[in-house]
Amino acid sequence: MTAQTTDRHGVRVLVLPEQGPVIADEQGALDVIGQAFGEEAELVAIPLARLDPAFTHLASGVAGAIVQKFVNYRMRLVVVGPVEDPSVPLRDWMREANAGRELWFVADLAELDTRLSGART
Repeated sequence: MTAQTTDRHGVRVLVLPEQGPVIADEQGALDVIGQAFGEEAELVAIPLARLDPAFTHLASGVAGAIVQKFVNYRMRLVVVGPVEDPSVPLRDWMREANAGRELWFVADLAELDTRLSGART
Protein backbone atom coordinates (compact mmCIF):
# COMPACT_ATOMS: atom_id res chain seq x y z
CA MET A 1 0.00 0.00 0.00
CA THR A 2 1.27 3.48 -0.79
CA ALA A 3 0.74 6.85 0.82
CA GLN A 4 -2.36 8.73 -0.28
CA THR A 5 -2.83 12.45 -0.55
CA THR A 6 -6.37 13.66 0.02
CA ASP A 7 -8.15 16.91 0.70
CA ARG A 8 -9.77 16.75 4.12
CA HIS A 9 -11.88 19.75 5.07
CA GLY A 10 -9.80 22.07 2.91
CA VAL A 11 -6.44 20.72 4.10
CA ARG A 12 -4.20 18.68 1.80
CA VAL A 13 -3.15 15.63 3.85
CA LEU A 14 -0.55 12.97 3.11
CA VAL A 15 -1.71 9.79 4.85
CA LEU A 16 0.95 7.12 5.29
CA PRO A 17 -0.18 3.50 5.30
CA GLU A 18 0.25 1.26 8.36
CA GLN A 19 2.83 -0.84 6.51
CA GLY A 20 6.16 0.63 5.50
CA PRO A 21 9.55 1.66 6.81
CA VAL A 22 9.72 2.65 10.46
CA ILE A 23 10.45 6.32 11.05
CA ALA A 24 13.11 6.27 13.73
CA ASP A 25 15.19 9.40 13.30
CA GLU A 26 15.60 12.78 11.65
CA GLN A 27 16.44 11.26 8.26
CA GLY A 28 13.26 9.21 8.29
CA ALA A 29 11.30 12.36 9.13
CA LEU A 30 13.03 14.25 6.30
CA ASP A 31 12.12 11.49 3.84
CA VAL A 32 8.45 11.84 4.76
CA ILE A 33 8.62 15.64 4.69
CA GLY A 34 10.15 15.51 1.21
CA GLN A 35 7.35 13.23 0.05
CA ALA A 36 4.78 15.62 1.56
CA PHE A 37 6.33 18.61 -0.22
CA GLY A 38 6.26 16.63 -3.48
CA GLU A 39 2.54 16.01 -2.99
CA GLU A 40 1.96 19.65 -1.92
CA ALA A 41 0.56 18.41 1.40
CA GLU A 42 0.15 20.73 4.38
CA LEU A 43 -0.19 17.97 6.96
CA VAL A 44 1.16 14.44 7.33
CA ALA A 45 -0.80 11.69 9.11
CA ILE A 46 1.52 8.94 10.33
CA PRO A 47 0.21 5.76 11.94
CA LEU A 48 1.76 5.22 15.36
CA ALA A 49 2.83 1.77 14.13
CA ARG A 50 5.16 3.47 11.60
CA LEU A 51 7.04 5.33 14.34
CA ASP A 52 9.90 3.72 16.24
CA PRO A 53 8.60 2.37 19.58
CA ALA A 54 11.05 4.74 21.30
CA PHE A 55 8.88 7.62 20.04
CA THR A 56 6.52 7.11 22.99
CA HIS A 57 9.41 7.10 25.49
CA LEU A 58 10.14 10.82 25.71
CA ALA A 59 13.49 10.33 27.46
CA SER A 60 14.82 8.61 24.30
CA GLY A 61 14.72 11.87 22.35
CA VAL A 62 13.28 10.16 19.27
CA ALA A 63 9.97 12.05 19.41
CA GLY A 64 11.73 15.37 19.90
CA ALA A 65 14.05 14.82 16.95
CA ILE A 66 11.24 13.75 14.60
CA VAL A 67 8.78 16.46 15.65
CA GLN A 68 11.47 19.15 15.46
CA LYS A 69 12.10 18.33 11.79
CA PHE A 70 8.41 18.77 11.02
CA VAL A 71 8.38 22.08 12.91
CA ASN A 72 11.55 23.28 11.12
CA TYR A 73 9.94 22.63 7.74
CA ARG A 74 6.56 24.04 8.83
CA MET A 75 4.82 20.78 8.11
CA ARG A 76 1.97 19.80 10.42
CA LEU A 77 2.16 16.29 11.90
CA VAL A 78 -0.62 14.03 13.13
CA VAL A 79 0.15 10.76 14.90
CA VAL A 80 -2.71 8.35 14.23
CA GLY A 81 -3.53 5.49 16.58
CA PRO A 82 -4.09 4.90 20.24
CA VAL A 83 -1.07 5.12 22.54
CA GLU A 84 -1.22 2.16 24.87
CA ASP A 85 -0.76 3.04 28.53
CA PRO A 86 1.02 6.41 28.09
CA SER A 87 3.28 7.64 30.88
CA VAL A 88 2.24 10.79 32.72
CA PRO A 89 4.83 12.94 30.86
CA LEU A 90 3.71 11.52 27.50
CA ARG A 91 0.03 12.03 28.34
CA ASP A 92 0.78 15.65 29.34
CA TRP A 93 2.73 16.26 26.12
CA MET A 94 -0.06 14.78 24.01
CA ARG A 95 -2.64 16.99 25.71
CA GLU A 96 -0.49 20.11 25.18
CA ALA A 97 0.20 19.16 21.55
CA ASN A 98 -3.50 18.62 20.85
CA ALA A 99 -4.24 22.13 22.11
CA GLY A 100 -2.04 23.56 19.33
CA ARG A 101 -1.93 23.31 15.55
CA GLU A 102 1.44 21.79 14.66
CA LEU A 103 1.21 18.34 16.29
CA TRP A 104 -1.87 16.29 17.07
CA PHE A 105 -2.46 12.82 18.44
CA VAL A 106 -5.69 11.23 17.21
CA ALA A 107 -7.15 7.76 17.61
CA ASP A 108 -8.07 7.40 13.93
CA LEU A 109 -8.67 9.31 10.70
CA ALA A 110 -12.30 9.97 11.69
CA GLU A 111 -11.02 11.94 14.69
CA LEU A 112 -8.64 13.82 12.39
CA ASP A 113 -11.58 14.72 10.15
CA THR A 114 -13.49 15.99 13.17
CA ARG A 115 -10.56 18.14 14.24
CA LEU A 116 -10.03 19.52 10.75
CA SER A 117 -13.72 20.34 10.40
CA GLY A 118 -13.48 22.55 13.46
CA ALA A 119 -15.82 20.39 15.54
CA ARG A 120 -14.74 19.64 19.09
CA THR A 121 -14.02 16.07 20.13
